[in-house]
Amino acid sequence: MIRRIPWWAGGLLMALLLMFTFSIFGADRPIGASTYVPYFAGLLFNLDPEQYGYLKQIDGAGAWEGVMLLGALFGGFVTSVFITKSFRFSVIPTAWKKYKNGSVVSRLAWSFASGFFMIIGARLAGGCTSGHFLSGMSQTAISAMIFGGVVMATLLITGRLFYKKEAQDV
Repeated sequence: MIRRIPWWAGGLLMALLLMFTFSIFGADRPIGASTYVPYFAGLLFNLDPEQYGYLKQIDGAGAWEGVMLLGALFGGFVTSVFITKSFRFSVIPTAWKKYKNGSVVSRLAWSFASGFFMIIGARLAGGCTSGHFLSGMSQTAISAMIFGGVVMATLLITGRLFYKKEAQDV
């Protein structure tokens, strides 16, 4: 039997994390993740920050986001193994298999395409998905509210269209 963490406990923990990251004794910055990608690319390809202005601009934020992403990965692993006891490797989630199909290629292609459009939308709104949802919403930023509203509306519409067929027995 899978144990779950109550929604209110998750909300409380998220609020504590946000308070810590925004505080001067914590990270003193908002939560975000996408800046780590160009930061990591700069490290991987040994790009000179003096030559690439954006790399120089994101030096501190990119490094911090890398540490945060590793912490999120570690925290998710520890939670799923020791608290909820729900850890498993799965490319195709149960709901996808039940409502859509059992194709790994289909799942990966749809995930890539939908993630791509979501990231483009987030960048057009001046941030990243996690930055808008976690940091932006907690600061009541207008761009985050618009992004969140569009994501929720799109979620309802595409979910209704995408999962329109009846569930098949798994």
